[in-house]
Amino acid sequence: MPNTTPEKRLFLKERELGALLEITQAINLDPTEAALYKIFQFTLLGQLNIRRLVLYVKEENQWVCTVSFGAGLTDFRRVPLPAAILENCQGKPCSLQHFPGLGPEWEPLQTSIPVVQNGEVLAYVFIGNVHEDYVDEEATKFLQTLSNILLGAIQNRRLARQRVADAAMRKEIEIAQEVQTMLFPRKLPNDASVAVQASYVPHTAVGGDYYDVVDLDADRFLFCVADVSGKGVAASLLMSNFQAGLRTLLRQQADLATVAQELNNLIFRNAGGDKFITVFFGLYDRRTRELEYVNAGHNDPLLIPDFGPVQLLKEGSIMLGVMDELPMLKVGRVTVPPRALLLSYTDGLTEVFDADHEEFGEEGVLRVLRQHRYAPLTTVHQQLLREIEAFNTNGTRFADDVTILSCRFK
Repeated sequence: MPNTTPEKRLFLKERELGALLEITQAINLDPTEAALYKIFQFTLLGQLNIRRLVLYVKEENQWVCTVSFGAGLTDFRRVPLPAAILENCQGKPCSLQHFPGLGPEWEPLQTSIPVVQNGEVLAYVFIGNVHEDYVDEEATKFLQTLSNILLGAIQNRRLARQRVADAAMRKEIEIAQEVQTMLFPRKLPNDASVAVQASYVPHTAVGGDYYDVVDLDADRFLFCVADVSGKGVAASLLMSNFQAGLRTLLRQQADLATVAQELNNLIFRNAGGDKFITVFFGLYDRRTRELEYVNAGHNDPLLIPDFGPVQLLKEGSIMLGVMDELPMLKVGRVTVPPRALLLSYTDGLTEVFDADHEEFGEEGVLRVLRQHRYAPLTTVHQQLLREIEAFNTNGTRFADDVTILSCRFK
């Protein structure tokens, strides 16, 4: 520091050391980011006699003013960082006198000090009304060092928080995956009367689709395919509530209309109308070959007889959970002819688009079924998944979960 006595130089170094000590002690106490910025502000004010200070920090590629104090200063938290500073003050401190067009709010400030880490400017320190002994190159380098220490501590806190949040999210996903795996049936019917096959391809780590098959007695079984609005842990938990409610109602031997109404009421109470579930319930009696069903806002399953037109199973009501009572609920009934194939699925199977934005749709599903009508059910599912993968612009990266449940009636 030119033109200063050894005593003065020693005094200034002592103040720098005091500032450094205050900052490091504050970091070791592990305060919040806001507290660290306050400590930085008061350290520069008390130890280095800097009367005006503005600090801009780069957060998620946006420049944010985190400190703004001093007499006569505008609240810089509302002032964007000028492009002239960003373009022309990259590595070394700059005098703001070189930027005459900045505007009157910048006049009380004298120097811009870029804070650089790994070749990238992460912050700008603007100072004004500085003691005359504290405006030379050596002093501004110390301010850069002090600011680097502060920003490093703040970044470490953010990384630590992110690691904790990521670990918590991974644990939540693991739990939800376990819950979802437990929801799916381990064994599907395959006997002299009917064969059932299911396939599930989740879009994310935890999907929002669900299927189930439940034996009611020696002759009857219930099957369903469902799709909850949303994805992730919340969707998985809602599905677990849905399954628990379904199993309880089936143990009470409730009829299909009661099952639909009670599950609608359960979901409405639990989700408050913010989430809903589309579902197809089918109840098949091997002895009479009668299929009772309720389609609650779901994709229409396709009943494909050995001869004759395809039948869409539409009867039912709206999706579950939207209203406290299902309006105009109707239970559909159909006698299933021998060698018929029933395919139920979620919209992830049909809502697949090619490069021309054409949808695979129900027609695409029927085209595959016509070609592989009598193939084993595992082959039918594999062909459907191959076809939508080839059709899809993004290949195997589907935009939604894909669930297929098929029944071949013998």
